Amino acid sequence: MTRKQLAVGIAALGLMSSAAGLAGAGAASYVSMAPAQQYMMASSAKEIALARSAAPVSISRDAEVLVLGTHGYETAVKGKNGFVCLVERSWDADFNDPVFWNPTIRGADCLNPEAAKSVLPHFRERAEWALSGLSKADMIAKTKAEIAANSYVLPGPGAVAFMLSKEQRLAAEPDHWHPHLMFFVANASDATWGANLAGSPVMTGVSGSDPITTFLVPVGKWSDGTPDAGMHK
Repeated sequence: MTRKQLAVGIAALGLMSSAAGLAGAGAASYVSMAPAQQYMMASSAKEIALARSAAPVSISRDAEVLVLGTHGYETAVKGKNGFVCLVERSWDADFNDPVFWNPTIRGADCLNPEAAKSVLPHFRERAEWALSGLSKADMIAKTKAEIAANSYVLPGPGAVAFMLSKEQRLAAEPDHWHPHLMFFVANASDATWGANLAGSPVMTGVSGSDPITTFLVPVGKWSDGTPDAGMHK
């Protein structure tokens, strides 16, 4: 991966104070939500397949799988290993990320048990807010209120997610970026993980709207085991 690619990736990586919103260079800014139907996938079967492709089969085959319904995420497949796979939408991005309302974002994601317990509730909440018609300003106000009331759920040790799908769409332009892992840490600075420093494989994206920092670590293979050729350009 070249330094230029890294720079673009870091500038773009924002999804979700957590995971899904890599905004590519020159991305358009979406100032409000598009019609809800534009955020939906063609079928539940396709959404399940995309969600499962976020992690190796050894993990995703026994994971719970969620699909987006008219009011939020619904369980489509019950799991057995504590992992939860879903396809994130753009509203999981940081509020400051220009990709926030982009209806084309499809962030295939598999969260481990700790992330499913402490990070997934925020994904679910954002989806419910968006689909109920809340504005970004309303969401920001609600988030600030939760933080002030100490009711905002923070990740415990070991919260991690897999984003290894070849079919993920994390930017305004057709762009799968790179397969990567995401580590969710409460009240942490970039420096504590050596993030965004020259030569470091650890990155963070757009952040600042909540007390969770998402550290991203690109890896060399997609979930099907094939190499990411872009890592070696």
